[in-house]
Amino acid sequence: MPTVAIIGAGLIGRAWAAIFARAGWQVALWDAVESQRETAIALVTAQLHDMARAGLADNPATAVTRLRLAASLKDAVANADFVQENGPETLAAKRALFAELDAATPAGVVLASSTSAITASQFTEALAGRARCLVGHPVNPSHLIPVVEICGAPWTSDAAKARARDVYAGIGQVPISVKKEIDGFILNRLQAALLSEAFRLVQEGYVSPADLDHTVADGLGLRWSFMGPFETIELNAPEGIADYCRRYAPFFRRTIDSQPAKSVWDEAAIEAVAEAFGPTPTAATVAAKSRWRDRRLSALAVHKREQPKPDASGD
Repeated sequence: MPTVAIIGAGLIGRAWAAIFARAGWQVALWDAVESQRETAIALVTAQLHDMARAGLADNPATAVTRLRLAASLKDAVANADFVQENGPETLAAKRALFAELDAATPAGVVLASSTSAITASQFTEALAGRARCLVGHPVNPSHLIPVVEICGAPWTSDAAKARARDVYAGIGQVPISVKKEIDGFILNRLQAALLSEAFRLVQEGYVSPADLDHTVADGLGLRWSFMGPFETIELNAPEGIADYCRRYAPFFRRTIDSQPAKSVWDEAAIEAVAEAFGPTPTAATVAAKSRWRDRRLSALAVHKREQPKPDASGD
Protein backbone atom coordinates (compact mmCIF):
# COMPACT_ATOMS: atom_id res chain seq x y z
CA MET A 1 0.00 0.00 0.00
CA PRO A 2 1.61 3.33 -1.05
CA THR A 3 2.28 6.12 1.43
CA VAL A 4 1.91 9.86 0.93
CA ALA A 5 3.46 12.49 3.17
CA ILE A 6 1.17 15.50 3.60
CA ILE A 7 3.29 18.41 4.79
CA GLY A 8 1.03 21.12 6.16
CA ALA A 9 -2.30 20.27 7.80
CA GLY A 10 -4.31 23.37 7.01
CA LEU A 11 -7.42 23.46 4.84
CA ILE A 12 -5.69 22.21 1.69
CA GLY A 13 -3.47 19.69 3.45
CA ARG A 14 -6.44 18.11 5.23
CA ALA A 15 -8.34 17.84 1.95
CA TRP A 16 -5.36 16.08 0.35
CA ALA A 17 -5.19 13.72 3.33
CA ALA A 18 -8.86 12.80 2.88
CA ILE A 19 -8.44 12.30 -0.87
CA PHE A 20 -5.42 10.01 -0.52
CA ALA A 21 -6.92 8.04 2.40
CA ARG A 22 -10.17 7.55 0.48
CA ALA A 23 -8.14 6.17 -2.43
CA GLY A 24 -6.39 3.55 -0.28
CA TRP A 25 -3.09 5.30 0.46
CA GLN A 26 -1.45 5.40 3.86
CA VAL A 27 -1.22 9.05 4.92
CA ALA A 28 1.50 10.54 7.13
CA LEU A 29 0.36 14.02 8.12
CA TRP A 30 2.61 16.67 9.64
CA ASP A 31 2.45 20.41 10.37
CA ALA A 32 4.94 22.74 12.01
CA VAL A 33 2.14 24.44 13.94
CA GLU A 34 1.11 22.54 17.07
CA SER A 35 -2.53 23.62 16.98
CA GLN A 36 -2.85 22.32 13.41
CA ARG A 37 -1.30 18.99 14.40
CA GLU A 38 -3.62 18.58 17.38
CA THR A 39 -6.81 18.87 15.32
CA ALA A 40 -5.69 17.42 11.98
CA ILE A 41 -6.78 13.79 12.34
CA ALA A 42 -10.17 14.68 13.83
CA LEU A 43 -10.88 17.18 11.07
CA VAL A 44 -9.86 14.80 8.28
CA THR A 45 -11.98 12.09 9.90
CA ALA A 46 -15.01 14.39 9.89
CA GLN A 47 -14.31 15.29 6.28
CA LEU A 48 -14.20 11.65 5.23
CA HIS A 49 -17.54 10.97 6.91
CA ASP A 50 -19.04 14.06 5.23
CA MET A 51 -17.81 12.76 1.88
CA ALA A 52 -19.32 9.35 2.59
CA ARG A 53 -22.71 10.86 3.45
CA ALA A 54 -22.63 12.69 0.13
CA GLY A 55 -21.84 9.48 -1.75
CA LEU A 56 -18.23 10.45 -2.48
CA ALA A 57 -16.38 7.98 -0.26
CA ASP A 58 -16.76 4.32 0.62
CA ASN A 59 -16.12 2.96 4.11
CA PRO A 60 -14.78 6.11 5.81
CA ALA A 61 -14.03 4.20 9.00
CA THR A 62 -11.45 2.11 7.13
CA ALA A 63 -10.05 5.21 5.40
CA VAL A 64 -9.50 6.82 8.80
CA THR A 65 -7.29 3.92 9.90
CA ARG A 66 -4.87 4.92 7.11
CA LEU A 67 -4.22 8.31 8.72
CA ARG A 68 -1.16 8.84 10.90
CA LEU A 69 0.09 11.98 12.61
CA ALA A 70 3.84 12.05 12.05
CA ALA A 71 6.22 13.07 14.82
CA SER A 72 8.29 15.29 12.53
CA LEU A 73 8.79 16.21 8.91
CA LYS A 74 11.55 13.60 8.65
CA ASP A 75 9.24 10.98 10.12
CA ALA A 76 6.49 11.91 7.65
CA VAL A 77 8.66 11.52 4.55
CA ALA A 78 10.86 8.60 5.68
CA ASN A 79 8.78 5.97 3.86
CA ALA A 80 6.89 8.21 1.47
CA ASP A 81 6.13 7.26 -2.12
CA PHE A 82 4.88 10.80 -2.87
CA VAL A 83 5.03 14.13 -1.04
CA GLN A 84 2.41 16.88 -1.17
CA GLU A 85 3.54 20.15 0.45
CA ASN A 86 0.94 22.65 1.72
CA GLY A 87 2.96 25.17 3.68
CA PRO A 88 2.58 28.96 3.88
CA GLU A 89 2.15 30.76 0.55
CA THR A 90 5.41 32.72 0.72
CA LEU A 91 8.58 32.26 -1.28
CA ALA A 92 10.74 32.12 1.84
CA ALA A 93 8.59 29.38 3.36
CA LYS A 94 8.61 27.33 0.15
CA ARG A 95 12.39 27.58 -0.18
CA ALA A 96 12.94 26.50 3.41
CA LEU A 97 10.45 23.63 3.24
CA PHE A 98 11.70 22.26 -0.06
CA ALA A 99 15.32 22.38 1.09
CA GLU A 100 14.30 20.31 4.10
CA LEU A 101 12.12 17.97 2.03
CA ASP A 102 14.83 17.40 -0.57
CA ALA A 103 17.34 16.50 2.12
CA ALA A 104 15.00 14.19 4.06
CA THR A 105 12.94 12.39 1.38
CA PRO A 106 14.23 9.21 -0.30
CA ALA A 107 15.76 9.84 -3.72
CA GLY A 108 13.39 9.76 -6.67
CA VAL A 109 10.22 10.49 -4.70
CA VAL A 110 8.28 13.37 -6.28
CA LEU A 111 7.99 16.54 -4.20
CA ALA A 112 4.82 18.41 -5.18
CA SER A 113 3.73 21.82 -3.90
CA SER A 114 0.12 22.94 -3.61
CA THR A 115 1.14 26.56 -4.17
CA SER A 116 -1.41 28.56 -6.14
CA ALA A 117 0.86 31.37 -7.33
CA ILE A 118 4.58 30.60 -6.91
CA THR A 119 6.29 28.80 -9.78
CA ALA A 120 8.56 25.86 -8.89
CA SER A 121 11.63 27.46 -10.43
CA GLN A 122 11.56 30.13 -7.70
CA PHE A 123 12.06 27.70 -4.83
CA THR A 124 13.80 24.62 -6.27
CA GLU A 125 16.71 25.88 -8.39
CA ALA A 126 19.40 25.33 -5.76
CA LEU A 127 18.27 21.85 -4.73
CA ALA A 128 20.27 18.72 -5.50
CA GLY A 129 17.02 16.89 -6.29
CA ARG A 130 15.38 19.71 -8.21
CA ALA A 131 14.46 17.40 -11.10
CA ARG A 132 11.82 15.74 -8.92
CA CYS A 133 10.17 18.98 -7.78
CA LEU A 134 7.00 20.45 -9.27
CA VAL A 135 3.74 22.21 -8.53
CA GLY A 136 0.56 20.18 -8.05
CA HIS A 137 -1.93 23.01 -7.63
CA PRO A 138 -5.40 21.96 -6.42
CA VAL A 139 -8.57 24.05 -6.16
CA ASN A 140 -10.35 24.77 -2.89
CA PRO A 141 -12.20 22.67 -1.76
CA SER A 142 -9.98 20.10 -3.45
CA HIS A 143 -11.83 17.06 -2.08
CA LEU A 144 -14.86 18.22 -4.11
CA ILE A 145 -13.21 19.97 -7.10
CA PRO A 146 -10.88 17.41 -8.67
CA VAL A 147 -8.68 19.39 -11.08
CA VAL A 148 -4.94 19.54 -10.27
CA GLU A 149 -2.52 21.68 -12.28
CA ILE A 150 0.87 20.03 -12.76
CA CYS A 151 3.60 22.54 -13.57
CA GLY A 152 7.28 21.78 -13.44
CA ALA A 153 10.30 24.06 -13.51
CA PRO A 154 12.49 24.01 -16.63
CA TRP A 155 14.60 21.34 -14.93
CA THR A 156 11.77 19.11 -13.69
CA SER A 157 12.10 15.69 -15.29
CA ASP A 158 9.46 14.23 -17.58
CA ALA A 159 9.45 11.18 -15.32
CA ALA A 160 8.51 13.29 -12.28
CA LYS A 161 5.68 14.99 -14.16
CA ALA A 162 4.41 11.65 -15.47
CA ARG A 163 4.57 10.16 -11.98
CA ALA A 164 2.56 13.06 -10.54
CA ARG A 165 -0.04 12.74 -13.27
CA ASP A 166 -0.41 9.00 -12.61
CA VAL A 167 -0.72 9.55 -8.86
CA TYR A 168 -3.35 12.27 -9.14
CA ALA A 169 -5.39 10.35 -11.69
CA GLY A 170 -5.10 7.22 -9.58
CA ILE A 171 -6.62 8.90 -6.52
CA GLY A 172 -9.60 10.21 -8.49
CA GLN A 173 -8.41 13.74 -9.29
CA VAL A 174 -8.26 15.28 -12.77
CA PRO A 175 -4.67 16.29 -13.59
CA ILE A 176 -3.88 18.82 -16.29
CA SER A 177 -0.39 19.56 -17.59
CA VAL A 178 0.88 23.13 -17.69
CA LYS A 179 3.47 22.79 -20.45
CA LYS A 180 5.69 25.65 -19.29
CA GLU A 181 5.80 27.96 -16.30
CA ILE A 182 3.47 30.94 -16.23
CA ASP A 183 2.44 33.22 -13.37
CA GLY A 184 -0.83 31.96 -11.85
CA PHE A 185 -0.78 28.74 -13.89
CA ILE A 186 -3.96 28.17 -15.93
CA LEU A 187 -6.98 28.22 -13.62
CA ASN A 188 -6.05 31.42 -11.79
CA ARG A 189 -5.30 33.24 -15.04
CA LEU A 190 -8.74 32.32 -16.37
CA GLN A 191 -10.26 33.40 -13.07
CA ALA A 192 -8.31 36.67 -13.18
CA ALA A 193 -9.64 37.47 -16.66
CA LEU A 194 -13.25 36.84 -15.64
CA LEU A 195 -12.94 38.67 -12.31
CA SER A 196 -11.28 41.71 -13.87
CA GLU A 197 -14.09 42.07 -16.39
CA ALA A 198 -16.68 41.44 -13.66
CA PHE A 199 -15.24 44.22 -11.51
CA ARG A 200 -15.10 46.58 -14.50
CA LEU A 201 -18.71 45.92 -15.51
CA VAL A 202 -19.91 46.64 -11.97
CA GLN A 203 -17.61 49.62 -11.39
CA GLU A 204 -18.67 51.29 -14.64
CA GLY A 205 -22.36 50.84 -13.88
CA TYR A 206 -23.33 48.19 -16.42
CA VAL A 207 -24.70 45.66 -13.94
CA SER A 208 -25.15 45.07 -10.22
CA PRO A 209 -22.88 42.60 -8.35
CA ALA A 210 -25.88 40.33 -7.69
CA ASP A 211 -26.92 40.23 -11.34
CA LEU A 212 -23.32 39.66 -12.42
CA ASP A 213 -23.24 36.61 -10.14
CA HIS A 214 -26.54 35.39 -11.63
CA THR A 215 -25.04 35.74 -15.12
CA VAL A 216 -22.36 33.22 -14.19
CA ALA A 217 -24.20 30.95 -11.73
CA ASP A 218 -27.37 30.73 -13.83
CA GLY A 219 -25.78 31.23 -17.23
CA LEU A 220 -22.17 30.56 -18.17
CA GLY A 221 -21.50 28.43 -15.11
CA LEU A 222 -24.17 25.87 -15.93
CA ARG A 223 -22.42 24.88 -19.15
CA TRP A 224 -18.96 25.30 -17.69
CA SER A 225 -19.76 22.85 -14.89
CA PHE A 226 -19.42 20.01 -17.38
CA MET A 227 -17.91 21.54 -20.55
CA GLY A 228 -14.91 23.79 -21.03
CA PRO A 229 -14.95 26.94 -23.17
CA PHE A 230 -13.70 25.23 -26.34
CA GLU A 231 -16.25 22.43 -26.10
CA THR A 232 -18.92 25.03 -25.36
CA ILE A 233 -18.29 27.10 -28.49
CA GLU A 234 -17.96 23.95 -30.60
CA LEU A 235 -21.67 23.40 -29.98
CA ASN A 236 -22.61 27.03 -30.64
CA ALA A 237 -22.01 26.92 -34.40
CA PRO A 238 -23.02 24.28 -36.97
CA GLU A 239 -19.45 23.49 -38.02
CA GLY A 240 -17.65 23.72 -34.71
CA ILE A 241 -14.93 25.97 -33.29
CA ALA A 242 -13.62 27.48 -36.53
CA ASP A 243 -17.16 28.26 -37.67
CA TYR A 244 -17.96 29.91 -34.33
CA CYS A 245 -14.85 32.07 -34.57
CA ARG A 246 -15.63 33.15 -38.11
CA ARG A 247 -19.05 34.28 -36.93
CA TYR A 248 -18.08 36.01 -33.69
CA ALA A 249 -14.42 37.02 -34.05
CA PRO A 250 -15.33 40.64 -34.94
CA PHE A 251 -17.13 41.00 -31.60
CA PHE A 252 -14.27 39.47 -29.63
CA ARG A 253 -11.77 41.72 -31.39
CA ARG A 254 -13.82 44.74 -30.34
CA THR A 255 -13.92 43.62 -26.70
CA ILE A 256 -10.15 43.10 -26.66
CA ASP A 257 -9.78 46.77 -27.52
CA SER A 258 -11.62 47.63 -24.27
CA GLN A 259 -10.10 45.22 -21.79
CA PRO A 260 -10.23 46.17 -18.08
CA ALA A 261 -7.45 48.43 -16.84
CA LYS A 262 -5.32 47.63 -13.79
CA SER A 263 -7.29 50.29 -11.93
CA VAL A 264 -10.20 47.86 -11.47
CA TRP A 265 -8.07 46.39 -8.66
CA ASP A 266 -7.45 49.73 -6.93
CA GLU A 267 -8.56 49.74 -3.30
CA ALA A 268 -11.30 52.35 -3.68
CA ALA A 269 -12.75 50.61 -6.74
CA ILE A 270 -12.79 47.25 -4.96
CA GLU A 271 -14.45 48.73 -1.88
CA ALA A 272 -17.20 50.21 -4.04
CA VAL A 273 -18.01 46.80 -5.51
CA ALA A 274 -17.87 45.10 -2.10
CA GLU A 275 -20.24 47.71 -0.65
CA ALA A 276 -22.64 47.26 -3.57
CA PHE A 277 -22.56 43.50 -3.09
CA GLY A 278 -23.69 43.71 0.53
CA PRO A 279 -22.55 43.95 4.16
CA THR A 280 -19.19 42.50 5.12
CA PRO A 281 -19.91 38.91 6.23
CA THR A 282 -19.11 37.64 9.68
CA ALA A 283 -16.86 34.63 10.17
CA ALA A 284 -19.94 32.61 11.09
CA THR A 285 -21.69 33.64 7.87
CA VAL A 286 -18.68 32.66 5.76
CA ALA A 287 -18.48 29.29 7.53
CA ALA A 288 -22.19 28.59 7.05
CA LYS A 289 -22.11 29.57 3.40
CA SER A 290 -18.99 27.46 2.85
CA ARG A 291 -20.84 24.43 4.24
CA TRP A 292 -23.74 25.18 1.86
CA ARG A 293 -21.26 25.48 -1.04
CA ASP A 294 -19.69 22.15 -0.14
CA ARG A 295 -23.08 20.42 -0.05
CA ARG A 296 -23.92 21.78 -3.50
CA LEU A 297 -20.50 20.81 -4.85
CA SER A 298 -20.92 17.31 -3.41
CA ALA A 299 -24.24 16.91 -5.21
CA LEU A 300 -22.72 18.20 -8.44
CA ALA A 301 -19.73 15.84 -8.09
CA VAL A 302 -22.06 12.85 -7.69
CA HIS A 303 -24.13 13.96 -10.68
CA LYS A 304 -21.05 14.39 -12.88
CA ARG A 305 -19.71 10.99 -11.84
CA GLU A 306 -23.00 9.32 -12.81
CA GLN A 307 -23.31 11.08 -16.18
CA PRO A 308 -20.62 9.83 -18.59
CA LYS A 309 -19.60 12.07 -21.48
CA PRO A 310 -21.19 11.25 -24.84
CA ASP A 311 -19.24 9.27 -27.44
CA ALA A 312 -18.33 10.73 -30.82
CA SER A 313 -21.85 10.14 -32.13
CA GLY A 314 -23.32 12.16 -29.25
CA ASP A 315 -25.01 9.15 -27.63
